[in-house]
Order: sequence, then structure tokens, then C-alpha cells
Amino acid sequence: MTDLSNPADHLRCPVTGYTLPSDGTPLQPSPFFAERRQEAKVHPLRYADGHVGKLVTDHALARAVLSDQRFSQLPRRFPLGPADPAPPSVTADDLRALTSGDLLILDGAKHDRIRKTIRSRFTVKAARGHRETVRAIAAEQVDILLAQPKPADLTEQVAEPISARVHAHVLGIPAERVQDYIQHYVHGSSAQATVDFVREIVGYRRTEPGDDVISDLVDSELTDDEVVGLAAVLMSSGRDSVAYTIATTTVALLTHPEQRQRLTGDPSVAPAVIEEFMRYSTMFVALFPRTATEDLEIDGVRFQAGESVSVSPLSANRDSERFPEPERFDLGRDAFGHLAFGFGSHGCAGQQLARVEITEAIGALFSRVPSLALVDAEQLRPLPFAHVVPTYRAGAVVVTW
Repeated sequence: MTDLSNPADHLRCPVTGYTLPSDGTPLQPSPFFAERRQEAKVHPLRYADGHVGKLVTDHALARAVLSDQRFSQLPRRFPLGPADPAPPSVTADDLRALTSGDLLILDGAKHDRIRKTIRSRFTVKAARGHRETVRAIAAEQVDILLAQPKPADLTEQVAEPISARVHAHVLGIPAERVQDYIQHYVHGSSAQATVDFVREIVGYRRTEPGDDVISDLVDSELTDDEVVGLAAVLMSSGRDSVAYTIATTTVALLTHPEQRQRLTGDPSVAPAVIEEFMRYSTMFVALFPRTATEDLEIDGVRFQAGESVSVSPLSANRDSERFPEPERFDLGRDAFGHLAFGFGSHGCAGQQLARVEITEAIGALFSRVPSLALVDAEQLRPLPFAHVVPTYRAGAVVVTW
């Protein structure tokens, strides 16, 4: 795996492809991206297996690539390694199930058929229907924060618990198993223990159906394997990005007092300014790569069959052609059209729910704790990427009040 701790590592000759820089932070991305956008819409990117594909840094081209069905989610090729990702260490039956319903690796008709089973649970109306529950959870977690000795880690006490508890509620994990869910998906456990947990929850909802996502899955026309695979990817996806955005938006507001004042002076603007929160604090340096299934051309850029392409939402969301003065955090900006949730058929299924969670969490924090102040945040300094799909880490956000 490339040693990304070397600041010069991303300055390789473009013939062999750039590697992704590690000198950026969530609120101050590496200058690499602005420099590349000035040069061109795409740039050679070297993947861990030696393949040289393309990195898309331009907003318009990024949207076009993400919505083009001529790109596939396979092969699973990553710019950070490993070169040949090993499958999870689970039984053969479990591995078959996990791959059967994993929306992150499916394309075309099968992807659309499986994703359709969850669509109604993640509409704007459905997400807003959870608002009161989300608000109550956010209030409880702020109470827990305020009961801690000062200073305290807001990521640990507020951001992570809100995202995990809401995720569990919407999916249909019974209350008595929420701590188990947190253990598996926040703190981490073995792949086999995690898939065993998924099967237990699916089994529970077969006999005790509720008004939730997993109950819908077991009552759908999906195969048993597809139910387990889809439940597994839903349990693991999205929760971390919500926690990250709550933590990172808090850091942004605490380091931009004029924008904090705009929010606290008129809390009703929170649902609109969520888009600027997402744009400015984008977690994905690059999304899961897409691979061209045929020779094609988009907006004057040619892609060869078999060539992998990584879209950078981080760069696209700071493209001055789409967002004037993109380095400025501005709650008065029209930030709609950002790509923090991806775009197209593989865009984040839970993005409407995420908007509700982030809005309620930030609203609860800044209305309940007017004296909230930042002591330190790990994310103000470069951290290792969180995943082989390059994403920023929230890190500890230490606050006082």
C-alpha cells in the first residue's frame, strides 16, 4: 500500500497516475484538488493494483459520470489498497448472502429491483415522519453530554450515538438490541459476528414484524439471501457519514462565529442550510470507483472499456464553476446540487433521513448549549483516511460549555 504519509507521494508523474493526497482536512482539503481542477476535468489516478484510471474533479462531469449506466460498480478496485481485497472472513453461505443483496456492488436491473424494496422508507415524507423521534434522541444525547465532566468528546457523546440510535430505530432493530448494534457497527467486531447479528435481527422480524425497513424486506419478494445481504449493507452504510457530518458541522460552526450567529439568530433556517453543511464538510474524498463497460465519451472526455473512474465529491463540491467562492463557509449560499450524497442510481438511499438527523442534532446542540466552545478537534489536523474508499474521519471533537 502506498505510504500516504509522504507529502510528495501524490506528486508522481501523471503518466503513472497520481495517488490521493493525505495533507488535507475536512474543512481545509488538500490544495491538490484546486490545482487539478484548474488544469482539467479529469486526471490519471493510480490504483493499488497498478491500474491507471481517472479521477474526476469537475462538478458537471462528476454528475454525468455518476448518472451514466455505462459504468459498473465492479471490479472492486481501490486507489488506496489493498490491491486484491480479501472477502470478509465469513462462512460460504454468509458470503453468498452478503454479495446477493449488496447495493454497492450491483448494477442495472438487479440493483434497481433490490433498491426498490426500500425506496418508500426513505422518501422525504417518510424521513420527516421520523422527525419527532430523531428530535427526542438528539435531546437525550445533549442531556448526556451536559452530564459529562468538562471538557467532553462531542463525537463520542452526541454524533455517534444519535446516528446509531436513529439508524437502529428506522431499520427495525429492537430496543434491547441497540447496544449490540452499536458494539458491532460503531466499536467494531468480527465479520462473522456482524453477519450473525444481521441474521438474528432478520429472524426476529420474521416472527415479530414492525413498521420498519427490515420488516418490509422479510415481507418482500426478495430471496432469503438478498434480504440478509441488503439488511447487512443498510446496517453498515450511512451511519458513519451522519456522525461525521454532525461532528464536522459543529467544528465548522464553532470556528466560524459569524455563521454560527446566522444559525442561532434564526433557527428556522436550519433545514435549508443543511445543504451548505453537507457541501462544505464533504466526507468522501472519492466515491467507490466506477468502471466503464464500453468505450464512451462524456463532455469531451473519453473513457476506455475497463477503465476505472473515481469521482471526487470533495473536489466537485468546491468547484467554483458551480459554487462561487467555494472555500468560504456561507450559510446564505444556495448549496443545492452538491454531491455529498453521491448522485444517480447509486446515490445515498438514506439522504433524506440524514438531512433530518443532522438538522435536529445541530439544532439541539446550538439551541440547548449556547456557551458551546471548541477545545480541540483531531480533524483540524490531517488524519489517516477512514477506509480504502478514501473518506475523512470525524475524530474526537473536544468541547466545553
